[in-house]
Order: sequence, then structure tokens, then C-alpha cells
Amino acid sequence: MASAKEKKAYLQQTLQGNLGMVRDKLAGTSDLLIREITVSDIPVGLVMCEGMINVQTMAEILIEPLCALKLPDKDPHKLLDWIENRWALAADQAVIYTLDDVFRFMMSGFVVLLIDGVPCGVVMGMQGFNFRGISEPTTEVNVRGSHEGFVEPLRINLTMVRRRIKSPSLKFELGTVGSRSKTDYCLCYLKDKVSDQVLEELKHRLSQVNLDIILDSTYLIPFLENKPASIFSQIGLTERPDVLCAKIAEGRIAVVVDSTPFALILPYLFSENFQCLDDYTHRPYYATFIRWLKYLSFFFSILLPGFYVAISKFHPSLFPHALLYNIAASEETTPFPIFAEALLIFFLYEVMREAGLRLPKAIGHAVSIVGALVIGDAAVSAGIIGSPMVMVVALTAISAFVVPSLYESVTVLRFAFIFIGGFWGLLGIMLGIAVVGMNLCAQKSFGVPITAPITPFNLYQIRDVLIRANFKRLAKTPFTIQNMPGSDVRTQNKEKR
Repeated sequence: MASAKEKKAYLQQTLQGNLGMVRDKLAGTSDLLIREITVSDIPVGLVMCEGMINVQTMAEILIEPLCALKLPDKDPHKLLDWIENRWALAADQAVIYTLDDVFRFMMSGFVVLLIDGVPCGVVMGMQGFNFRGISEPTTEVNVRGSHEGFVEPLRINLTMVRRRIKSPSLKFELGTVGSRSKTDYCLCYLKDKVSDQVLEELKHRLSQVNLDIILDSTYLIPFLENKPASIFSQIGLTERPDVLCAKIAEGRIAVVVDSTPFALILPYLFSENFQCLDDYTHRPYYATFIRWLKYLSFFFSILLPGFYVAISKFHPSLFPHALLYNIAASEETTPFPIFAEALLIFFLYEVMREAGLRLPKAIGHAVSIVGALVIGDAAVSAGIIGSPMVMVVALTAISAFVVPSLYESVTVLRFAFIFIGGFWGLLGIMLGIAVVGMNLCAQKSFGVPITAPITPFNLYQIRDVLIRANFKRLAKTPFTIQNMPGSDVRTQNKEKR
């Protein structure tokens, strides 16, 4: 760390020396703008990036007051004092001393003001770049409640969070990650709810990120997850500000990264994949029904193909006689064994799904038509696949979309259980379920078991996992994530409570 500090280039005393360093570092780029003016007979340079600032705002708030300023003495330090303490040229303003800070701020939509005779610069936020407007979330659709979703600019996302929690205990801590991209991120948490142990551990892990460029918040997940490895993530994702506010109210920390609409939430529980905002806007009995429907759909999408292959190959007597007769008659007309048939049809389904997802919308309809022909009546009529397998694929595909946050894990486990069922039958599937369950129970998210409160079991906290109790019952005892059963996180200090 000491050697890294020694390599920092500090701003010089002269304006031309500073501008020369900027031009040398950014030689060859066409979006560098440098404007030299004179303020009270003192040479001043304005450094900015084209397209990143609001030109009208800069002219009205910065250029006009500087050109009209008349200081009695030609002293650059007095000009700096006037800009810092006697005039508000911009709401977001700071003093910088290194060349790296010049580049980081100017490439974030700031205007950098350099004064001849002063070895520092003043940065003023005058962002004017274009961005996508606030719209409805695309991955977390709800019937009731807010329809606002996060966008790419960090500051706008923080504004949506602050508008929902008007509390002085809500803290925003800014930082940067990525040695080249210098991507801004913000830690959002409630000071009186969060665990200091989790907060310090998160800061330490973020400081260990050694990537050059960060283009999305998911780049950080491998650095934030614990071992052992699992196909289930220990970090949550959301693009809804209301969901983020609900999570940090339970003592969690949100990591909002610039240039991406998806925020990270930690610690995160596995059961939260089956929760959504509509669970808390519907009546408790209906929300409980929907939650159980999601649990059943999750197991259905993972195990149905494997069970079908295993029973058909090793335990056909388990089928009812009428169904067994139909399956046998259908399989007699197909050229592949049922194990290879299942692998082939699910592979083709994933290919068509990926094609429909990546292609333009105008061509996506054609992919849907082709998919209906490949996995449908035409394929059955041609004798490529059996009609029972078409039903299995359809039920499995629909069930997988009930819990979209687990789709990646579901896809991998589905193929795994098809292999296990094809080679070892129901016994192998039972052993596979045990292995997946043990791996899931071994996971901890920042010291909190992700399977809590199911295992370790806590009857009282089940009120918002397997069922959804009403708000009167949920509000009786304040809930914090670090107090979950089996947690290694120390409880909060008495003065914080």
C-alpha cells in the first residue's frame, strides 16, 4: 500500500504544468475539453469531458459568476477561499490534490477548476449525461405497490431509497472499486439496525476486489460470497427500491453500484427467493398459498424430469396401469431411449429459450413458432419424442419461471437429476437430494445460515417463511437478520438499541 501511494501524481503549483499532465495522460482522446479563462487577472483552467456535463448549467452557475468576480488582490489563494467558502458555485463540490482524482471526477460529470499558483483543484458536480428514465422493474413484476425500479445512475437510485426512509439513521457510504473503471458504489444501511461486524467484513471484502473493470454489480458477488462453493447464491439481487428498503430495515446492507439497476443485498436467506412484494400487499391467507405454490413449483421443476426418467427406466410398476400403457405405447414409436430423449428435449428447450431471449423482438416471435413445432405436436407426430415427455417438458418449464431468481440453479439441477435418475434410479435421486440439502445447509451469508430459520429451526420466525403472518403479528418483535438462529454474528451494542 505504501508503494501505491508513492506512485500517485499530485497536482503542481502552476496551471500549465497541471494542464500539461492532463493532456499527456489523455493524449489522443477526443472528448477532453479544456477551457482557459482569467478570473481577476488570475489564470484559471476548466477541465471536463464532452457529453458528461450540462453546458447551460455550467455557463449560468460557474462561468458567469467567475467572469464577473473582481478581487482586490491578485492572490490565487484568496480566489480558492472565495470559491470554497464565500460562494456556492455547485451543491456537490470538493477540493482534490491528485491527478487520479481529476480523472475520476471529470469522467463522472464534474467540472474540475484548476487555479494557477495553487497545488489543488476544485471539482463541481454539473452532470448532464443522458440516462434511462425511471420505469417499471422488468424482473420483479408486482400487481400492487410501487412500480418504480432502479436505473443506472447511482445518485438517482439513492434518491429513491432516501425518499422512502426519511430517517437520520439511514446511512450512505460511497466508495470506488475497479482499478481502471473506478466504479462508484454505495453501502446503504440503517445505523441502529446493522451489525458492525457484518459492515466491517463487507468493507474488507470490497477492498480485496482486484478487478480492473466493474460493469455490473454481479461482478462483486464472487468476492462477497463465503466458501464452500454452491450453485445457490449467498447474495441477493433486487431492482426495486421498496424491496431494498424493506431488507435494510431488517439489519441488512445493500450495495448499490453505479451503471447497473441491480443492487446487492446481504446477508441473504434462501427462503427470500420465494418472497415478493405482493406477499405483503395481499391478504395473509392468499400470500401463504402463493408462497407454498412457489416452494412446490421449485421442487417440481427440479425433480419431475429426473423422477420421470428414473421411474420409467427402473421402476415402471409405480405408474398406474393406464398411464404405463400410454407411456409404453408412446416410447415404442420413438428412436431414442427415454433417458436420451429427456436430455435431448431439455437441451433443445434451453437453446430455443436462449435464442428467443437474445434475438430482437421482431424475430423472437419466429423462434416461438419454431419452438412450438419442435417441442409440440409436430415432433410427436414425427416420432422423435413421446407425448408424455412433451407434457413433462411443458410442466417443468412453466414451474421454473415461478421462482425466476433461482432459474440458473434450477436448470443445472434439472440436468443433474436427469443424469442421476437415468443411471441410479430413485435411490440415486434420494441421495442427490440429500447432497444438495447438505450443501445448502452448509452455506452462510456473512455468518448467517442461509437456510435459517428452517434449519436451525425457530418456530417464531417461521411466521414469515412457510406462512405469511399479518402485520400486527410481524410487528410484535423487531426482526434483525443477525439474530437468526445459528448466526455467528454478535448482537448489537446496547447503546445502538
